[in-house]
Amino acid sequence: MDLTQGSNTTKNNRAKKMMLWFGIASLIMSFGGLTSAFVASKTRVDWVSDLILPTAFTASLIIIILSSIFLYSSKLALKKNDFKKSVLLFFLAIISAATFVSLQFYGFSQLIESGNYFTGPTSNVTSSFVFLIAFFHLLHALVGLLCLIVVFIMLLNNKYQSNNMLGFELAANFWHFVDVLWIYLFLFLVFFI
Repeated sequence: MDLTQGSNTTKNNRAKKMMLWFGIASLIMSFGGLTSAFVASKTRVDWVSDLILPTAFTASLIIIILSSIFLYSSKLALKKNDFKKSVLLFFLAIISAATFVSLQFYGFSQLIESGNYFTGPTSNVTSSFVFLIAFFHLLHALVGLLCLIVVFIMLLNNKYQSNNMLGFELAANFWHFVDVLWIYLFLFLVFFI
């Protein structure tokens, strides 16, 4: 396939999708570095191997998967020109995404309540890594939530149809990446603490 072929709109859409994938690749490398540092730090004498992840992190795993299902279903409905169903499912995806963000903050408070701090005299290297990894992911989830809200407003204003979905697809793909990333990070923390 010759990537230089097609209309300016087609080439512009391809470029925007490629930029998203380059961004996602750089985030994968960043989180790969964080998780590699986590594994390498397990040999430290001050490593705490009995840290229990907050229950809010487990609940947030279920919620973020649900948000991606709603988002995917919304896209399918829009492709079939079922505008009302698409809007409803997209709204449910946003509610689920906002719930995920809230659960993450609640998870931080559960960590603190259990005596695990990010920094300070009573912190430990394990809890510091858990806070850092979860917070770094949370920042990306907040960006994803903001993108979803913008796309939802545009969806309500009839900016997307079955033949014009670029912004919708970009936001959805980023959110799906945030979802898969949390699944990976959660399982990583469960099995490597």
